[in-house]
Amino acid sequence: MHVVIIGNGISGVTAARNIRKLSDYKITLISSETTYFFSRTALMYIYMGHMRFVDTQPYEPWFWKKNRIDLKKAHVEKIDFSKNQLHFEQGESLQYDKLILALGSTPNKFGWPGQDLKGVGGMYSFQDLEKMEQYSKDLKQAVIVGGGLIGIEMAEMFHSRNIPVTFLVRENSYWDAVLPKEESEMINRHIKANHIDLRLSTELKEIVDDGNGVACAAITNKEERIDCGFVGLTAGVHPNINFLKETQLEIQKGILVNKFLETNIKDVYAIGDCAQITEAQPGRRPIEAVWYTGRMMGETVAYNVCNKKIAYDPGIWFNSAKFFDIEYQVYGTVSAKAPENHLSIYWEHEDGDKSIRIVFNKTNQATIGFNLMGIRFRHEVCEKWIAEKTPIETVLANLSLANFDPEFFTQYEGELVAKYNSKFQKSITLIKKRKWADVFSFLKK
Repeated sequence: MHVVIIGNGISGVTAARNIRKLSDYKITLISSETTYFFSRTALMYIYMGHMRFVDTQPYEPWFWKKNRIDLKKAHVEKIDFSKNQLHFEQGESLQYDKLILALGSTPNKFGWPGQDLKGVGGMYSFQDLEKMEQYSKDLKQAVIVGGGLIGIEMAEMFHSRNIPVTFLVRENSYWDAVLPKEESEMINRHIKANHIDLRLSTELKEIVDDGNGVACAAITNKEERIDCGFVGLTAGVHPNINFLKETQLEIQKGILVNKFLETNIKDVYAIGDCAQITEAQPGRRPIEAVWYTGRMMGETVAYNVCNKKIAYDPGIWFNSAKFFDIEYQVYGTVSAKAPENHLSIYWEHEDGDKSIRIVFNKTNQATIGFNLMGIRFRHEVCEKWIAEKTPIETVLANLSLANFDPEFFTQYEGELVAKYNSKFQKSITLIKKRKWADVFSFLKK
C-alpha cells in the first residue's frame, strides 16, 4: 500500500507520522515549498532575528529516513484520479494507492491593479519570507493591506527593523468581525502605540508600477498616494485548490469532505486549510485555517487511511495569537456582535492592555466563552467549564483555578468578580487561594 501526501505542513506531516505509527504502508510526502517540515507560525521570528530557519524545523533530517517517510521536493501539476497518478511540473509521474491532499492556503488577491508587480507579496510561505527579505534592504516605507492576524504579524516584522509601516484596514476597527468592540479598540490603540500608521476604513485601490515592473506606491480608495517599496497583501487566505477545479473532485470554496475526511473519490482524502467539512459541527466553520485543526485532521485521517474509522471532532473552539506585546486567547463562543441570548462580563485593566471577557447564556446562565487579552487562563479548565455548561457564578467563584501561573502572574480575577457583582447586583465571593493540586483535582472530576 502506497500512501502519498501532497503538502508537508502540519496537516500532512501529522498524517504521515500517525500512518507510520499505525501501519507499515509506504509513505511519500511531497512539497514544492521546502524539503523539510517547518513551523509556519515561526516564520516571522526568522525575519526578526530571533530564530534561524533550521530552528523552526521540529525534526532532524535523519528523522524521516528512520521513520521510513520518503520526502519528495516537487510541484504537482496535475492529478489523474482515474489512474491514481500524479504528474509533476518536471515531467515525472508517481502512482499512489491512497492520496491525502494537504494543500494549505494561498493569499487572497482581489484583482487590484498592480497586485502581481515585484515588491508585492503575502506572508504565508517560506518563499514569501524570502521575498520580504529581498525587498527589505534599504526599504524606506511598507504598506500592508488587510486587517487580520497575518497583517499585524507583518507589521511587527517590519517594525522590528525600524521600517515605517502604513496599515490599511477596510473595517471601522481592527479585526472587528472577530473581536468584540472593546478588545478591537484595545488593539487599535496598541498598534498606534507601536508607531504603526493605522488607517481604518481605508481600502487599497491600486498598486503603482515604477515603470520597471516594481511597486513604488499604493493608492487608497480615498485617492491618497502612499509611496513605498513593498506592499504586503494580507487580506486573508483561501484554499490552494485552483489546479483541481477541472477534475472530478467535488469542490466549493474548498475540497468537500465528509466527517471521515473522505472526498467524493474513493481513497482520496483532504485535510487542513484546503478541506471543507460538509458536516461541520454547530458553531464551527466548514473551513478552518488554524494550526491545531490541521493537526487534528492529520491524526484523524491517519486512522481512516489505515482502516480504523473515526470521525473528525475538533472539540471546543480555541485560538491564540499575539498583537505585538498583547497575547490573545479565545475559548468557546465569543462573538464580535453578541446574539440576544448571550451576555458577558468584561473587565479591562486601567492601563488598557489587559482584559478578561466571559460570555454566558442569558437563559440558563451556562458559560460559553472566554476572551483574554494580555492574560493567560488554563485551556483545560476553561474547556471543562464550557463543555459542562457550568453556570457563570460557579465559574466566577472558582476563577482562580484558571489562572495560568498564580505564583508569578498578577491575579485580576477578583476585579472581574467585583465588576460582575456590581453589574448584576450579586455577591459572588472568589475563592482565592488555589494550588496546582486543586487544579488537578478539578480536572480529574
